[in-house]
Amino acid sequence: MSEPVFPPLLVGHPVQGGQDPFQRAQAMAALGCDAGTVVYNIQADRLRVAIVFAPEVPLQDAMAMLPLCAVGFQNALGALAPPEVAVHLDWDGPICVNGAKCGMFQVAASSTAPEEEPDWLIVGWELALLQTSDAPGENPDITALYDEGCAEVSPTQMVESWSRHMLTWLNRWQEDGNAPLHAEWMGLLRGVGEPFDTGVFLGADERFGMLIRDGAETTLRPLTDLLEN
Repeated sequence: MSEPVFPPLLVGHPVQGGQDPFQRAQAMAALGCDAGTVVYNIQADRLRVAIVFAPEVPLQDAMAMLPLCAVGFQNALGALAPPEVAVHLDWDGPICVNGAKCGMFQVAASSTAPEEEPDWLIVGWELALLQTSDAPGENPDITALYDEGCAEVSPTQMVESWSRHMLTWLNRWQEDGNAPLHAEWMGLLRGVGEPFDTGVFLGADERFGMLIRDGAETTLRPLTDLLEN
C-alpha cells in the first residue's frame, strides 16, 4: 500500500504494528517535534491518525482544533464516500456513519490549564475499516467503513483528503475565528435537542462547550473536559 502524500506544512510519520499514533505523537511532541507532524498507522481493519499542533493561544481557545479536525474528517469522508453515506459527529468524540459508531476522536495537551498556552496539543482519530467480531450484526450501533458501502475508499486516500480539508479549515479559522467552524460543526452534531444525562443537550457555546439545560438551569461542559492524560 502506498504511503499518503501530505500537503506543504504537514509531515507524515508512519508507525507499524500495534503502535498507537496518538501516544507516539504525544511522545514526539514532548521531545520537540515540529507542528504539523502527522503520525499514522494503516492496518487492514482500522486507520489511526494523530496530528501535532503548537498553539499560540490559550488552551481554551486551542481546543477548537478538536472540532476543526472533526469537521475536516467529515468533509473528507463526505467527498470520498457515496452520496447516500451520512457522516455525523458526537460532541465527545465518536464518529458516526449512517447512524452507527464507526470511529472516535481524542485530544491531549501538554497542560490542562484553560488559560495557559500549551506547548503542544494533539488531536487523534481512529476509523474502523472492517469489523472483526464473529457476529458483527449483533450490535447495530457499531459499524465499520467498508460495511457502509465505502469499500472503494482507501485509507491512504482518507488520510490525504483529511489533511487537505483540515488545513483548509485551519486557514479559515485563523482568518475568521470560531464562527464559520462553529456553524459547520453544529450542522454535523448528533443529539442536539435530545436528552443528555439529567438534562437536554442544547448545543454548543462560542468555544464549542456543551450546553445542557436541566429545568431552569443551564450548565456548560467545556471541551477541555475531553482532554486525556
